[in-house]
Amino acid sequence: MRLLVYNIRYATGTGPSFHLPLPGAGYLRSNRQVLSDITQFIKAEDPDIVGLIEVDSGSIRTGMLNQAKFIGAELGHYSIYECKYGTESIQTLVPIVRKQCNAFLAAPRVHAERFHYFDTGMKRLIIELELEAAVVFLVHLSLKFRHRQTQLRTLHDLVTRSAKPVLLAGDFNTFWGDHEIYLFMQATGLKSANTAGLPSYPSHNPRRELDFILYTSGIEISGFRMPAVRFSDHLPLVCDFRVGTGAASAAA
Repeated sequence: MRLLVYNIRYATGTGPSFHLPLPGAGYLRSNRQVLSDITQFIKAEDPDIVGLIEVDSGSIRTGMLNQAKFIGAELGHYSIYECKYGTESIQTLVPIVRKQCNAFLAAPRVHAERFHYFDTGMKRLIIELELEAAVVFLVHLSLKFRHRQTQLRTLHDLVTRSAKPVLLAGDFNTFWGDHEIYLFMQATGLKSANTAGLPSYPSHNPRRELDFILYTSGIEISGFRMPAVRFSDHLPLVCDFRVGTGAASAAA
């Protein structure tokens, strides 16, 4: 199977114009051409599962276009998405912001999906996608170090309670690199598909490893790449994997 994980920054694009006329102003305007480029790139990679970070589910920024549904329809995948701030967050009252989501796009053989929420941080959503013999979690961790550490405790419990092998993917915002999650990985038995520790941010000159695909025993990785595309400020992660025969039998 192929898993593609990509923080698409709401298809707002990159470059100096993103910060005009004010720093960060680009977040208020989406670009249909950028969305089309992202969609065609993902389609060419032919993934079985796509984890999208920073996707707009239909605000005035996109002309009410749901980006998750748009990309999913082009791939022939179904889409699941949810506001990443939590159902009781004050952010859900703010136009545009309340449509800022994370999403899974997946082939029809997926069994079920569930939404979990962190107790701390602004970005609280955890999406769980259950496959026949494995589970995939998608996250976008907090910008604050203290909140990230608390969120990792929640993820520890989810990973260790799973009866199936686990892939944990997303934007971890680890500004100090993978040493931030070293103890977490040791405690859960998770390993990184990115064995070379390649940086994923910023896409024009990657210096920081913010995005991860982690996996437990029972998952076998056969390939990992970060295609050098610049449709977002993050690079996408592409991981080929399969569930080991023993793990598949145990999960049945």
